[in-house]
Amino acid sequence: MKAILLLEDGTVFQGKGFGRQGEAFGEVVFNTSITGYQEIITDPSYKGQIVAMTYPLIGNYGVNDEDVESARPWLEGLVVKELSAVRSNWRSTMDLGEYLKINNIVGIQGIDTRALTRHIRLQGAMQAVLSTGEQDEKKLLEKLKAAPRLAGADLVKEVSCRAPYEWIENPKKARFKVVALDCGIKFNILRHLAAAGCKVKIVPAYTGAEEILKSKPDGVLLSNGPGDPAAVTYVVETARQLIGKVPIFGICLGHQMLGLALGGKTYKLKFGHHGANHPVKDLKTGKVAITSQNHGFCVDIKSIPNKNTVMTHLNLYDNTAEGLENKRLKLFSVQYHPEAGPGPHDAGYLFNKFTQLMEKHA
Repeated sequence: MKAILLLEDGTVFQGKGFGRQGEAFGEVVFNTSITGYQEIITDPSYKGQIVAMTYPLIGNYGVNDEDVESARPWLEGLVVKELSAVRSNWRSTMDLGEYLKINNIVGIQGIDTRALTRHIRLQGAMQAVLSTGEQDEKKLLEKLKAAPRLAGADLVKEVSCRAPYEWIENPKKARFKVVALDCGIKFNILRHLAAAGCKVKIVPAYTGAEEILKSKPDGVLLSNGPGDPAAVTYVVETARQLIGKVPIFGICLGHQMLGLALGGKTYKLKFGHHGANHPVKDLKTGKVAITSQNHGFCVDIKSIPNKNTVMTHLNLYDNTAEGLENKRLKLFSVQYHPEAGPGPHDAGYLFNKFTQLMEKHA
């Protein structure tokens, strides 16, 4: 099955399709993770993106029912150098190609992913179309021009839960009641909160501050999620109304929401941060953590007018902001994913920091 990946600047990569047949549109980004492709595929933060894996062999351990970060896959398409013809793992229940087909995800293999990655690094992330049907480049380019773009798009409303639900793993150990605003939350964030002694109530992203405060939470988590934070004005307003009233912990998109709620601005990165090997420096301790990341936007710390808000973490690849904190307002956030484990446990302390903050506020 022939397939084509066409970028908006006219660059073409030809290969073989797998998974679902058809067309997929999205912003093409590269991910530098060696393993964890199933977590990437099911992470709601990848909604609106076509993900190219830089590691050359993908699918060699198959997929299973446990290593998922949400109820289903969310990315628009998957690009790999080579789809493994063999899956070898005792936990595997299905091969990757079959998994994508069942979940209606278009894939392409057999292209030069090194060349694609270099092109994105030089030219920046851009819109692309992945097609296993139509091969006419002019027709595909016209379709691509008409497709929606990631910047300015509210993708949170597509991935957020439709009704509140609870996540309780250890009822006897649950000391804190946390409300998590679901902008595309990953299951592993909930697992870590539960392990830290939290009973978590997950609510849809459109839930207002008044309704959240009615449940008298010990703390609020602003979750990760996809797309442009500036487009999700209702979450920013909710965060603004919660600030100072309850301890807040923001992760990834939640970090950006906090930055905007504090009066700051966000901007789009050239090609974003996507992978599981990003070094981040804690400016207080000087320690460097190896972190997992997926974001295309960044908080401009200098634009935040509140002088008590400080930058806490720094990305050592490009010196962009990776964390902020305001002790007076009882809030902090990080741009990376502390629930992931590339380190493998470099960032896990942040969940305990959240519980300590709630304990002091009680």
